[in-house]
Amino acid sequence: MTFKTFAVCILTNKNNTVLYTGVTSDLKRRVSDHKMKLIPGFTKQYNVDRLVYFEWFEDAPNAIEREKQIKAGSRSKKIALINSFNPEWNDLFESLLE
Repeated sequence: MTFKTFAVCILTNKNNTVLYTGVTSDLKRRVSDHKMKLIPGFTKQYNVDRLVYFEWFEDAPNAIEREKQIKAGSRSKKIALINSFNPEWNDLFESLLE
């Protein structure tokens, strides 16, 4: 049996002025696509390509529910969440490659 892992992530731009929350079944590929500007729309327009937060889930429904929770929160709640996980706001993409 194969287990599919899902991730909820928050990405930002180089100045940390824009926050994007998403859910994916392949976090490495998704962030890589954002970095290469392959995904048209909001993230490409605002240069959102730095992974600053993520959580893992074993199933899609729980990941989607968490994504909705985060999206429904205020910007200050998202900032607090990022600060609790990644206080330096480092780009965490490299840690996925290890």
